[in-house]
Amino acid sequence: MILSSLAPAALAVVAAAALLRPGRRPKPIPALAEITSLLAFALTIGGTVQFALDGPVSEGPLRLSMIGAVMAPLVGFIGWIVLRYSRTYLDGAEREGRFHGLMLLVLALVLLLVQAGSLWLLAGSMIAIGLVLRQLLLFYPDRAPAQRAATKFTRVWAAGDVALVVAASLLWTAFGTADITAINAAAKAGSAPALAGVAVGFLVLAALLKTAAFPLHGWLTEVMEAPTPVSALLHAGIINSGGFLLITFAWVVQGSTASMAALVLLGGLTALFGALVMLTQSAVKTALAWSTVAQMGFMLLQCGLGLWPLALLHIVAHSLYKAHAFLSSGGAVAAVKAVRRPGAVATPGLAAVARAFLLALALYAVVAVGFTLIWGPKSPQALALGAILVFGVAYLVAQGLADAAPRALTRRTMTASAAATLAYFGFQSLAILVVNGALPGVPDAGPLEWALIALTVLSFGVVAVAQALFPHWAHHPAAAGLRVHVANGFYLNAAFDRLIGGFRA
Repeated sequence: MILSSLAPAALAVVAAAALLRPGRRPKPIPALAEITSLLAFALTIGGTVQFALDGPVSEGPLRLSMIGAVMAPLVGFIGWIVLRYSRTYLDGAEREGRFHGLMLLVLALVLLLVQAGSLWLLAGSMIAIGLVLRQLLLFYPDRAPAQRAATKFTRVWAAGDVALVVAASLLWTAFGTADITAINAAAKAGSAPALAGVAVGFLVLAALLKTAAFPLHGWLTEVMEAPTPVSALLHAGIINSGGFLLITFAWVVQGSTASMAALVLLGGLTALFGALVMLTQSAVKTALAWSTVAQMGFMLLQCGLGLWPLALLHIVAHSLYKAHAFLSSGGAVAAVKAVRRPGAVATPGLAAVARAFLLALALYAVVAVGFTLIWGPKSPQALALGAILVFGVAYLVAQGLADAAPRALTRRTMTASAAATLAYFGFQSLAILVVNGALPGVPDAGPLEWALIALTVLSFGVVAVAQALFPHWAHHPAAAGLRVHVANGFYLNAAFDRLIGGFRA
């Protein structure tokens, strides 16, 4: 018996009890919800221990693979933290019992999803998650913004469900089985039928819709009307389902060059777009929502480059960070208000920015050579992704090298650059060690891959330089006007509202 397979059942039983007592302070439901979520977390850890000792385990339509052994404890931990927070946050709410029931139910469904061994269980879990999550987004049903956000979420998520069902049907037809392990094994052996390429296209479409990729990202930035625990669970867990789909079928997806290229282009565009808009937001939760858009784009980019272990690591890191960020956002706002802000310490000029980027890249090259000598050669895709991360750190280094910067700031920014570089290669090596061949290796870089790598690195580099130099032209009237357009996401969300009649929803 897979211990982690017991977790969804335990959560579902308590969810049913909570839904039977939907009102205010339904003792002992809040306490029981927290205890059950902690039990589920313990069971998922037990399942991971089973996997470490015995390898992949199957039980009916459920299967605990390497991906499930990583994802199930992550989901269990996030779920327990969110339920624990909800116990206080929702205390005395009018429909408190219903809220706990829905939260437990969606948590059970996500645990089913990450342990699904069958195409049909995977697709069914995904569809059910959307239905339950819609009810949570409408926890305050009289609010027009909540209705609009729920309407857009439902339409985008349902479109992803349709794409997933089509992909599952095509994979079943192509491989003659609904067993996910058998499908990946056939693709790994190089015996994937031509129809599998069409299935991958629909699978990638489903992943793009589930991760709120550009240009259908608007619903994710509007779900703040739901209670904070819902936002935390959505942004820290459920939004990762698109990336989970791609990683689950990594052997099949990597066989389609066109789909991999699409992931690089759309993922990179989503990451850049979300990061730019995030910098213009004044509300902390809205900024966090745009941060999620950017992070999901970056994760899609990693999948498109064939860096599957790093994509899985990204999901884990993003989930932990975003859950903490949402649940602590109120305290963070209070802390910032209490701090006396002295203003900018230093504004780097063009020369300082150039030195910073050259220095950061030189340091990156030295560390890369060191890890290559120890761990072996690094793929062009991995080196390109590391360079993109270093671009972000180079912005800090530029401030440290500005003429007005104190030496302490210079030392700290240089230390941050070195730490980021070491952490990237260190965690990359660790992720590859944990995966241990369960996911495909990085594909060989052909002309198309080299062109995409060059375009991606150049795009992120240009944006990073522009961000570093922004203080020099921020007060120009044209910059002020541009900031308004960027803050509104170039009005793509408003266009989507009009398209679906969302203003009347």
